[in-house]
Amino acid sequence: QITTLINHKDKPKRSDKTLQAIQRVGQAVNLAVGRFVTVGEAIANENHELKEEMSVACIEARRAGETIAQLTDVASLDHPESDSHITIFTDKTGVVKAARLLLSSVTKVLVLADRIVIKQIITSRNKVLATMEQLEKVSSFQEFVQIFSQFGNEMVEFAHLTGDRQNDLKDEKKKARMAASRAVLEKCTMMLLTASKTCLRHPDCESARINKDGVFHRMRLALEQVIEIVTDSRPNGENEMAPISIYSSIKEFKIKVEGLRENLYFLSKENLSTMLEVILEHTEDFTDSAYTSHEHREHILELSKQAKMELEQLVSVWMQAQNQKTKDLMEDLEVAILKTCQCMNELKREVHSAATSLAADLLKYHTDHMVLKALKITGVEGNLEAAAEYTCKLSEQKEQLVEMCRLLRHVSGTEPLEITCIHAEDTFQVTGPQIISAAETLALHPSSKIAKENLEVFCEAWESQLSDMSLLLREINDVFEGRRGEKRVYLSLPRPGKHNANLKALKPVKLDTEEQAKIAKLGLELHLLTSDVDSETEKWEDQENEIVQHGQGMSSMAYSMYLFTRGEGLLKTTQDLFHQAEIFATEGTKLASALHALSDQVHDDDKPLLLLEAEKLISMCKQLQIAAKASAQGKSATFTKVDACILKTRNVMTLLCQLLPLCCKLLRKNKAGNGCLKSAPPWKEDRIRTGTNARTPERRVDTFGIKSLENHVTNMTFLESK
Repeated sequence: QITTLINHKDKPKRSDKTLQAIQRVGQAVNLAVGRFVTVGEAIANENHELKEEMSVACIEARRAGETIAQLTDVASLDHPESDSHITIFTDKTGVVKAARLLLSSVTKVLVLADRIVIKQIITSRNKVLATMEQLEKVSSFQEFVQIFSQFGNEMVEFAHLTGDRQNDLKDEKKKARMAASRAVLEKCTMMLLTASKTCLRHPDCESARINKDGVFHRMRLALEQVIEIVTDSRPNGENEMAPISIYSSIKEFKIKVEGLRENLYFLSKENLSTMLEVILEHTEDFTDSAYTSHEHREHILELSKQAKMELEQLVSVWMQAQNQKTKDLMEDLEVAILKTCQCMNELKREVHSAATSLAADLLKYHTDHMVLKALKITGVEGNLEAAAEYTCKLSEQKEQLVEMCRLLRHVSGTEPLEITCIHAEDTFQVTGPQIISAAETLALHPSSKIAKENLEVFCEAWESQLSDMSLLLREINDVFEGRRGEKRVYLSLPRPGKHNANLKALKPVKLDTEEQAKIAKLGLELHLLTSDVDSETEKWEDQENEIVQHGQGMSSMAYSMYLFTRGEGLLKTTQDLFHQAEIFATEGTKLASALHALSDQVHDDDKPLLLLEAEKLISMCKQLQIAAKASAQGKSATFTKVDACILKTRNVMTLLCQLLPLCCKLLRKNKAGNGCLKSAPPWKEDRIRTGTNARTPERRVDTFGIKSLENHVTNMTFLESK
């Protein structure tokens, strides 16, 4: 609205309609500022240390809003220029100044509100830490129950505050770190309860004390990490060391190599050689691993050797091209660039195969949880010798799983998935010894119900992490195979806490169970269509074809919309769905453009049919965009809009199922015929589909979620009353 006013063009003649429109915009800005400032003032009254700064910023914003309203009060003036009343037409500079003041003061209010949120989280963390110290020192059961009830309530508050903050974070890497830390805190809350109770029941047991100390230590680390993320700082001013993976290193290396096409002098050959050396050093994690198969190890070593040779050839041609830029040399350089990149793609494919096949085998082998079951049995029997034997086996299993996580991190494909792998590695590393200490305690006290319950809790955490690894492996494969791309960023609106109760806001809503049931059939049809489209795209020889990539992107988005009808997936609210529908329609329009481009290459007989289908697609996508942007107030109207968006998406997917085989057929026909389509040069890079394809939307990685902690507190109180 402000931009509309600033960019308003001065015209000699102004209609009443124009004057009224300008006035409406000015009034709308002023009203919006008024609502915003009301929230800011309410927050200021609750936080005295920032009250003065917040009040000043709110006053500035209100004044600027009123100035804009006055300068745009032109609807009733027939000849604004001749009147003494100053308006946007006589003083446009005044509007610009007011707009600048407004934007700076609104920004100040937001920054101050953010500082308050950060302070709330730090205060909540400090409360939790203080209560944890009390819990560590208690010696009586009754005292522990009282303090733990307080601790549980404080953890609930901390979980809510950090959950809101996690949703507000724009950086997906920070989001993943926050999710990992909160998951640790959630699981450790129950562990802390049983470990502390076991220690109180068996105060002289060394293994019980070690078990409890491990939980407290891990919780403190997780609390510290949350504060690091929230305040964007590191202890002692340290810089965060980003984990380096083979995937990201190869991606960066290829960007540099391909950059030689545009500029032969932007980096040195030493830089490029160093980058390759770093990549090959990382491959040693695979070749040195005892769990990498002989076949994978040999292939990785061969490709590493080939990569060195390809780079040597590239550098040789590159140096010649710098001295003499002839056509032949530039063609040789292009061939060298493509060969180098193709070799790196093959290396990436090989390490991915090595990591994921190892992970799949290990997860399958450990699904029966035989070692955990044996530890529980030997503990209850009090068989210390057998318990020691199985703790050794668990230690071996832990080493295997930790190595699996390290290798998966190299091929994870995105920073959030890398962080998830690191979190999984830490979890196995820490939980393994904790299970062992809990098992030792039970073996020493086989009749202790609390020691048995404690071991169960730690075993459940191990099993839960193994289950998470199966999901993580699927996510990593999705990225590698191009079924996922860049993340969508969800920007949450500033929340004024309890003060928004009297302010009307458009709240994104979820479908309830009844609505999900009504739309289930339509969702299922959409799911089947995505499978059909995926089958059709897999039939194409050239997976880099623009039509295929658009088709894959649309299929991925449609699948997310199907998951929404089941109450699953990353589309959490109706607003998310409508936004996704708009992006889907835009992708469809891009596909139509690709079809038009293809029509210029096919035979004249085939051209009309292709153009007709392209026009159909454009029309359907426009209808979907209109439906997604339509206003909907109330529950019934919102559901009708959801239904319309899903229905129109299904129609587009139905057309896409017909289009893909048609295009594939036309391409083959031309290729086999008189060569109307230019064939690719034999040295064309055989690129694989990767998760960096920005066209395809990503199902957000949200492997870890905080469950409500109220249950822990309630269950604890109930158990102790028994």
